[in-house]
Amino acid sequence: MNARRRVAVTGIGMVTPVGLDAPTTWKNLLEGRSGVDTIRGFDASGFPARIGAEVKNFQARDLIGDKKLLKFASRMHGFALVAAAEALNDAGLWPSPSTATRWGCCVGAGMLGVSFSELQTVHAFCGNEGEFQPDGLLDSEFPADPVGFCRSQTNAGLALLTRYFGICGYATAVHTACASGGQAVGTALKAMRRRQIDFMLAGGYDSMLNPIGLSAFCLLGALSTDNDTPARASRPFDVTRNGFVLGEGAGFVVLEDWAAARGRGARIYAELAGDGNSLSSYRITDSHPSGDGPIQAIRQALADARMMPETVDYVNAHGTSTLMNDRSECAALHAVMGDGIRRVAVSSTKSCMGHLIAAAGAVEAGVCALAIHHGIAPVNANLVEPDPACDVNLVRKESRPLHIRGAISNSLGFGGSNSCLAFRHPDEVAE
Repeated sequence: MNARRRVAVTGIGMVTPVGLDAPTTWKNLLEGRSGVDTIRGFDASGFPARIGAEVKNFQARDLIGDKKLLKFASRMHGFALVAAAEALNDAGLWPSPSTATRWGCCVGAGMLGVSFSELQTVHAFCGNEGEFQPDGLLDSEFPADPVGFCRSQTNAGLALLTRYFGICGYATAVHTACASGGQAVGTALKAMRRRQIDFMLAGGYDSMLNPIGLSAFCLLGALSTDNDTPARASRPFDVTRNGFVLGEGAGFVVLEDWAAARGRGARIYAELAGDGNSLSSYRITDSHPSGDGPIQAIRQALADARMMPETVDYVNAHGTSTLMNDRSECAALHAVMGDGIRRVAVSSTKSCMGHLIAAAGAVEAGVCALAIHHGIAPVNANLVEPDPACDVNLVRKESRPLHIRGAISNSLGFGGSNSCLAFRHPDEVAE
């Protein structure tokens, strides 16, 4: 029987509210710079929450040469193509005709595939009398877009990525709300271990910063309404927190066989060592106060990685800045780590980037790999007075230099989906 395959993270790419690439994003996270501001992509003046973490000054057509391909791409697909290209360039490894079938692609796909402008058009022709009239779609003046349907599919981004990069092996897209990106990276790990492929492009992308996405979260009462102080609105674990900030972006990693990466002299950021998943089955919008679902996911990830809790030095928390999520996650960390949690550095980089929904877990996976590689735990920005119910070792005021033997990244999604990824320093060996 073959020994269990070790999987190396050799490339990282990001498009986020704090940077259009991974180095810029990482630098701004370490400095605690906020990407949150008044929403400028559309008129949000009538919403309770008028702030968001938008990707600024992004033009996919300036970075992706295939103009024909971009006709099939939405804004979030553009994020994905650019972040994925950066990850491949960072790894120094691209699919080729001879390796195409040994490459795979796993993505956490964003949810809203139909744009607000498209819905406005349908409403103008089919619903201006208060009821939907499908005959309006047949109106000779209706501006039908023949590729609109293609853009709206959940696997549209996956299709664009595999086509653009020439990937012909394993491919899958998942959508489990806020857990999507983390579960996509975990799915990639499992496919690598099954030796279905030798290289993997894994990540997530999303953009719900539109009137429909914003209105949905406003109705749930999940968003911060600190419209006058946007840079401080996302403050995970702070006693004054009042909701998360909606963001957008994409993150991708390149995974490859450990021995092959060593053999070609690749830079290895970290080992992707473990994956854990659970379903809380409690409420659509939050976890049980005990942290039951996240507890299962974290324990599974550590067991899969063959890591003991005492070898974890950093936790990139889901940390949305909502009251119950932060408390539930801290309860889970206490349950898994015991008294050892007091020495583990914990931070939520959503304090700077906001919540990237399906992209969050993938971007934060890259953050964990960078934290291990550079030996520094990013700051939990905007933390002034920690919630006594979130009694963990939070990284306050500034980022913390730290040798990180092991790190975990939590992604806890609406609907109860929980994901945890475990990473190991390249110099560490499994127990």
